[in-house]
Amino acid sequence: MADPELVKTLDYIMNRCDEAAIEAVAAAVVRRRRDLALFGGKSNLPDPKKWAKDITSQMNIGASTDGVRDMVRNMAVEIIKQHAPELTGEQIAELTEAWIPGGREESAPSGGNPDLMETMAAQFVAFSQGKMSRIEDQSLRDQMGAWPDRYWKTFPQVIKLIIRDYLKGEFDEKAFQDKLRTALSLQG
Repeated sequence: MADPELVKTLDYIMNRCDEAAIEAVAAAVVRRRRDLALFGGKSNLPDPKKWAKDITSQMNIGASTDGVRDMVRNMAVEIIKQHAPELTGEQIAELTEAWIPGGREESAPSGGNPDLMETMAAQFVAFSQGKMSRIEDQSLRDQMGAWPDRYWKTFPQVIKLIIRDYLKGEFDEKAFQDKLRTALSLQG
């Protein structure tokens, strides 16, 4: 006997979907295929609830208002640095305080933004391979202290595994970038 959910889904697709709904279904199929390819089949897929809980605990962001405020402040700081690298640390702090008052001066980077997470992964890999300039390393240390440890704690488990395998030489840089982007697209 056919799976009742599958029958309902196919009936919806075949008989009631308009063009926009078909596009949404197609996007969902593509995403599900990436899930299966990334995690090696249905039996290896992580439990989404457990995964979300693990990510939250890794990011050290509780349900508190302070935790959410810190996360938003960190994202704002990174966006400012990305779009206005000429600003000093003091200017960045002033802007951040004006936009999001009441935060701490120094806080850990946030993992909520895929572009930010990709940049963090690239910095972590460059540092780990000895390819990061001393100036960039010192700048990150001035801003965040022991930034490699903080980044590592922020990375979701799947990103840690991809970085670890890449640093062990299990795949080349192109495969690393592809796996990283795929994993980040699944995070969002």
